Amino acid sequence: MSPSEDPTAPPPPGGPAPRAPEPVSASGWDTGAPALDDPYAAVHRAPGWQPPAPPHEPTAIAALVTGLLALGPAALALGVAGLVRTRRAGTRGRGMAVAGVALGAFWTLALVGVGVAVALTVAQQRPLAADVDAPRDAHVQQLVTGSCLAELPADGPVERVRVVPCAEPHAAQVVSTFQFSPAAVWGGQDAADSRVAQGCTLTDDERAAGVTLVTWAPTEAGWRRGDRTGLCLAVPPAPVTGSFTDGTATPAP
Repeated sequence: MSPSEDPTAPPPPGGPAPRAPEPVSASGWDTGAPALDDPYAAVHRAPGWQPPAPPHEPTAIAALVTGLLALGPAALALGVAGLVRTRRAGTRGRGMAVAGVALGAFWTLALVGVGVAVALTVAQQRPLAADVDAPRDAHVQQLVTGSCLAELPADGPVERVRVVPCAEPHAAQVVSTFQFSPAAVWGGQDAADSRVAQGCTLTDDERAAGVTLVTWAPTEAGWRRGDRTGLCLAVPPAPVTGSFTDGTATPAP
């Protein structure tokens, strides 16, 4: 304004209305900040509040621990329960529950596999009856004195054979066995074959009928598995019915 103007005079008609005074700080200087409702103190805000973290689910922890201890079925059951409880209750530990399920499934499958292997091994070593009721396949270790074989396998290692009732035509029969000492040491296949052959004999009647003797000794692999039994087989020139062990063997019709 010019010095001659009166600041208190009303504005001329049509002129702009006077502005309200700007807020001034306590020091008398304009801070440029907007006026506050409370001019006596600045506003302080407290730090943000966080809710407490949910607790860990004990079942999930137990699932992980039992899984690490190879307790497969228990870890699997606890892991599933842990997953359900963490979802329903909002507790922590879902990762541990998942790990428990994975470990539990692994150890459970491993346990089943071991059980099947043991069952098969036991089944392969369970001796047959001296005369079976029906034809069946059997492991060589299951053969006993009296077992009749439908066919004589070719030379070489033998694992499985076809066993038939002795009343049916058969090509060979186990007439005796030779048992190695449990303390015996493997001396090679030739030595094992020779030792079994020394323990096998035929009767004079069997020799006269043209029966020959075939011996089966344990192989090195079988020896490592505990096989200590050698087999003596009577092989007629043609299939027979009946048994050599009781003298009823006759040429098959």
